[in-house]
Amino acid sequence: MTDAIPGLSIYAIGIGSNQPLARGLGPSALVDAAIEALDNPPLSLLARSGIMQTAPLGPSRRRYANAAALIETAMSPPCLLAHLQEIENRFGRRRYRRWSARTLDLDIILWSGGIWSNAGLSIPHIAFRQRNFVLAPLSAIAPDWRDPVQRLTIKHLAIRLRRRKPVDHGANPL
Repeated sequence: MTDAIPGLSIYAIGIGSNQPLARGLGPSALVDAAIEALDNPPLSLLARSGIMQTAPLGPSRRRYANAAALIETAMSPPCLLAHLQEIENRFGRRRYRRWSARTLDLDIILWSGGIWSNAGLSIPHIAFRQRNFVLAPLSAIAPDWRDPVQRLTIKHLAIRLRRRKPVDHGANPL
């Protein structure tokens, strides 16, 4: 695995937190601190969204603070993933149960290189198209970025997700 790929790449990063850190930082402050951490070499912060409060997925009852950031780096996707996990660990992230409360979650959503897939990493993020807490902040900073799979812009994906879906009342009983 190499540490760099030719030239610089841009990555869209999803950021979330729903568990305070012992040092008194709440989820919103943790998201802000994580965004600051994304602006240190070998990463360079290009843009950040505001923070939105969202309901949790799964069994957790704590609300999330979510945001998105665009970063630039020469790191390959697997090396960036390892770097993001190091940042999560510095902020008290413990990986013991899926869908549990967490101090910090940093996900690679998109990559300017297009598609990446191996056993530990899939870009674009496998579920980002179904998650408003990813699409809403991302559409604020990268509305014209195209999903390399569906070829739709982030703005279009966000609109599609928010659009009311028809209700299926089943077959007419008469």
